[in-house]
Amino acid sequence: MRELLPTLLTVATMLWLTPLAAALQAESPPQSAAAPSPTSEESKQRQAKSAASADAVHRTRQTQVTALLQQYCLDCHSRNAAEGEREFESLTFPFRSESQLITVDEIVDQLTLKTMPPEDSPQPTEKERLRLLQQLRAGITEARDHLDSTGGRTVIRRLSNREYQNTLAVLFDRRVDTLGLTADFPSDSTLEHMDNIGDTLVTSGFLLDQYFQAASRLVDLRLGKPQTEPQQWHFTDNFRQYEELTGAHRSVFNFEYLCLYEQPNTDTRQGGYGHIEDFLEGVPVSGLYDISIHAQAMHRDTHYDPKIFRIDFSEPFQVAVVPGDARKGHIHYPQGIEPVLGSAIVPDDKPEWITFQVWLDAGQTPRFIFPNGPYESRASVISVNKRYKKEFEGKGFRDGVSRAHILRHGALPHIKIGEVKIHGPLAEPHGGKEERAVFGEQGFDPDRALDQLTAFAAKAWRRPLRPADRHRLQALFEKRVAEGATRREAALDTVKLILCSPSFLYLSEITQEPSRLLRAHDLASRLSFALWCGPPDERLRAAARSGDLLKAGTLNAQIERMLADERSSQFINGFLESWLNLRDIGNQPPSRRTYWSYYSENLPASMKQEVRLFFRHLLDEDGTVMDLVNADFTFVDKNLAKLYQLPEQKTLRQADGFQKVSLADSKQRGGLLGMAAVLTVSANGVETSPVTRGVWVSENLLGVIPPPPPDEVPAIEANVSGATTIREKLALHSSDQSCKVCHRRIDPFGHALESFDPVGRWRTKYPKQHGKTPAVDPSGNLPTGEAYADFQSFRHVLTESQADKITRNVVRKLLMYATGRRMERADEYEIDDIVQRVHQQGDRLRPLVVEVLTSQIFRSR
Repeated sequence: MRELLPTLLTVATMLWLTPLAAALQAESPPQSAAAPSPTSEESKQRQAKSAASADAVHRTRQTQVTALLQQYCLDCHSRNAAEGEREFESLTFPFRSESQLITVDEIVDQLTLKTMPPEDSPQPTEKERLRLLQQLRAGITEARDHLDSTGGRTVIRRLSNREYQNTLAVLFDRRVDTLGLTADFPSDSTLEHMDNIGDTLVTSGFLLDQYFQAASRLVDLRLGKPQTEPQQWHFTDNFRQYEELTGAHRSVFNFEYLCLYEQPNTDTRQGGYGHIEDFLEGVPVSGLYDISIHAQAMHRDTHYDPKIFRIDFSEPFQVAVVPGDARKGHIHYPQGIEPVLGSAIVPDDKPEWITFQVWLDAGQTPRFIFPNGPYESRASVISVNKRYKKEFEGKGFRDGVSRAHILRHGALPHIKIGEVKIHGPLAEPHGGKEERAVFGEQGFDPDRALDQLTAFAAKAWRRPLRPADRHRLQALFEKRVAEGATRREAALDTVKLILCSPSFLYLSEITQEPSRLLRAHDLASRLSFALWCGPPDERLRAAARSGDLLKAGTLNAQIERMLADERSSQFINGFLESWLNLRDIGNQPPSRRTYWSYYSENLPASMKQEVRLFFRHLLDEDGTVMDLVNADFTFVDKNLAKLYQLPEQKTLRQADGFQKVSLADSKQRGGLLGMAAVLTVSANGVETSPVTRGVWVSENLLGVIPPPPPDEVPAIEANVSGATTIREKLALHSSDQSCKVCHRRIDPFGHALESFDPVGRWRTKYPKQHGKTPAVDPSGNLPTGEAYADFQSFRHVLTESQADKITRNVVRKLLMYATGRRMERADEYEIDDIVQRVHQQGDRLRPLVVEVLTSQIFRSR
């Protein structure tokens, strides 16, 4: 591929430099009559009324701010006396430039800190200072909205990394996460936690090169693999394991067993991964492989104190397979690409054969892990040596991390593997799923290569091809054949080009000006990426080709079909990760010492799954928007039931997975705010704060984004001497009225959540500090005056007083996610209409989703 890369780069660059409007021109199906025109008379009247109202606000702000600046600031900061090169006399509303914003930000900082005006100058009253701050902050917010505006349109945007990987998995009909195609991509920028907003998704030269490399690697490994007969490997010894295990395994087992002692996500890494020393080179070609292990669970009935190992010995041991690559780092350490390929229960009584059928890419070797194993092997061995020393007297005892005597004479829990067999690659019909997905059900046909390539390009580019498109594909194909490539090699090179085209990498629109409403193929793409995070299927493409998708009935039917499809889990996952910021769970991990169960029980995965199942249930079972706050049920597995101290912790088994449970009798859980995922992502991993959790509730639940604190304002900890609780600290911090203005709108939404620690466990007291354990005070008053006493009454107050805000915010967030753009002032009128229609349908979640996806905003460019 390296020798071909310059050719691909040249051709792909030609594609990138071709004006998109010309390159993507296509058919012009009739416009839909499903919704009124964006330029309706009602819309014009609303916009005129809004403009007049904005003008009045600007005049009021200008009058108030000018008077205060004239009285207290312009003696030093006028046009003629701009001390420190700061001139305020020309400041006018509305702010429309970055330089004005910088100036106003500095004014806000100095006013908040009370460093200006200088001490020897006349000082504004507290009321005047607050009024000036309020008007300047409002002007900053409005100006930022204006400067960030895209004119109420979705800019041509590239696929996010998440969408890119999922789209390739769909097009190749096989998981691609084993390849780590996006591992070296720059992280996507986000807006309000959304990772698919067009004007934040930058395409750098580095990313462009990564696209070329990813396409090349994918096609070479999945379609360019040589024909290989199945092979058989059988390993019975030389199971070397590293570091602290080497000596013990040599003396006790002579390397005849591969042993797993701990779960894979530990700090000390002593037996979390079992690799095959004689198979470090990995499989010769990508493909399906049968992997069989002869394994037994050892000492699940150990007499050692279970607290040493921090696992549940009532559950059977599990073994799983993940890929490894010796070229990517230590084979016995965690690696960046290690999705679980298969898992199974390990028998206790005697060794048995366990077989997995898994996909491995060329160069990957299977590694075995112990998902529900002991928390840390090294710590376990040290504890056993300390507490059970007498059992090993005269049996070669050595303290510390030595384990040979325990393996010979003790009862250390672990999984023992005595043999490993690998068979493959296994034959698949017509060359495999990728072959059929790209070239058709019968696989590659040299005589029909160009037809097969154009059919694949139409799927990949999500639109009909123009003659110019076909010409480009044909030109590269014939050029490679002329250079001596076989027709298959030429076809694979053309597939790489298809995957490097802006028509694939971008959600570019073929809808032409002056049309504002999307045409059928663009609407199909937007809908499929909103609900499936991937390209349209054949049924959706057929509706686009016929133009029926533009009809209200057909669009509604397609939405319902797509929501019922299992692929809509991509929507559930992507939207919740964005709206609730769940993707940030783990970015500020809690202490392993204090919150060890967070790691030993893999709680982050359970936390996220609870939210997904809950949202899915509301969507499928006619739940309401307010159920998001006040539901009296949730979904838990055994680990979450234990974290929540629910009765089901005594009856649930790991094999039961997640179950719906009632919270009718619980005052500690219910709705999103009682879920550990929300409570963890709204903390910092070490401690909690009503401020950070209050901001989370305000932003993500109510849709009110508090202004950021001025750059120069000290942190809460700066001047809180004598305070023993976070409430007292906040009271001291907010004694300054300029701080209080914002904190009185934020903190009340966080006080009730102080009943939960940084990983969502219920508490009534804070951790001990200075010899005291202060009690949690979860009471408060909302900014609108409603009082609450605890978490339960807080949820009730939100439901009663903030229902409209919550519904409106869900609509707005879903519109952002589905359109790939920020919502702007001009959108608020249609959002009003959507909310009203949702109210008329009982505030149910599913109609809300349908209303958003049939709205004029969603169907517009």
